Amino acid sequence: MNLPDVKIGQIRSPDWRARLALYAKLVRLDRPIGIFLLMWPALWALWIAGEGSPPWQIVLIFVFGVVLMRSAGCAINDFADRDLDGHVARTRERPVAAGLVTPKEALGVFLALTLAAFALVLFLSWQTVALSVVALGLAVIYPFMKRYTHVPQLFLGAAFGWAVPMAFTAITGSVAPSAWLLFGATIVWALVYDTQYAMVDREDDLKIGIKSTAILFGRRDRLVVGLLQIFLLVLLAYAGYLAGRGAWYGGGLAVAAAIAAHHQYLIRDREPAACFHAFLGNNYLGMAVFLGLVADYALG
Repeated sequence: MNLPDVKIGQIRSPDWRARLALYAKLVRLDRPIGIFLLMWPALWALWIAGEGSPPWQIVLIFVFGVVLMRSAGCAINDFADRDLDGHVARTRERPVAAGLVTPKEALGVFLALTLAAFALVLFLSWQTVALSVVALGLAVIYPFMKRYTHVPQLFLGAAFGWAVPMAFTAITGSVAPSAWLLFGATIVWALVYDTQYAMVDREDDLKIGIKSTAILFGRRDRLVVGLLQIFLLVLLAYAGYLAGRGAWYGGGLAVAAAIAAHHQYLIRDREPAACFHAFLGNNYLGMAVFLGLVADYALG
C-alpha cells in the first residue's frame, strides 16, 4: 500500500512517553558533557566557600539546579538555532531542526525547567536569589550571540561561571576575591573548550555565517587555546592560593595541566573528531581540579 508523503515535522506521536523521550533528547540528557562543564566550577566554588565542608543540602540544590539550567539552556539554544542547525552536519538531527519538536514546545520546556530551577533557588539566601536573575538573563542571551560576535564563548563562560558567585553567597552571604578568580577562570575555560568544540563545525559555520572563536583565531587557534590554557591554570592557582590551598590542590592542577597538554596533541591536525574528543576531555580537567580541592581540604 502506498502511503502519502509527509514531512518529518508533521509526524506527531500521541504517546506521552515518546514525547518525553524527544524532550529528553532536546535537552541533551543523552549527552551530559554540558552538565559536567557547568557542574565543576559550581563544585569548586562550593568547596572553597564551605572550606571543604559545604552544607550538603546546598550542594544538592546546586547539583539539581545545574542539571535543570543546562537542560533549559539546550532547549533555548535549539529554539534560537532552529533555522541554522539543519545546515550543520553535527546538529541537523536535533529534534527542533528535524521537525520532531516544535519551536513552541522548546520554549515551553525552557520555561518549565527555569521555573523549576528558580523554585530550588528560593531555598537559598536572598543574595543568591537576586544573582539567579542574572543567571537567567545570561542563559537567554547566549544562544543568540553567535550571530553578532565572534566571541559568544565569553557569554557562555559567564553563564556557566555565574554559579560561582551564587555558591559563595549561598554559603557565606558574600563573594570573596577567590570567587571572582574562579569566575574568571570559568570564562577562560569556556573559551578553551568551546573553541575546540567550534573547530569541529568551522567549515559549516563559515558557509552559513555563524561566528565563533575558531573562525576568529583562524590558523592561530592552537596557539591561542594554549595561551588560554596557561592563563586558566594561573587563575586557578591564584584562587587556590587566596583560599589557603596547598600541595594536594597543586597536584590536581598538575594533572589538569597534563590533560590540557594532551588536548593540544589531539587538536594538532585540527581533525574534527579529534577536536571533539578534546572538547569532551575537559570534563576530566574540571574533575582533576575538584578532586585536588577535595583532597587538599581532607588531607592537607
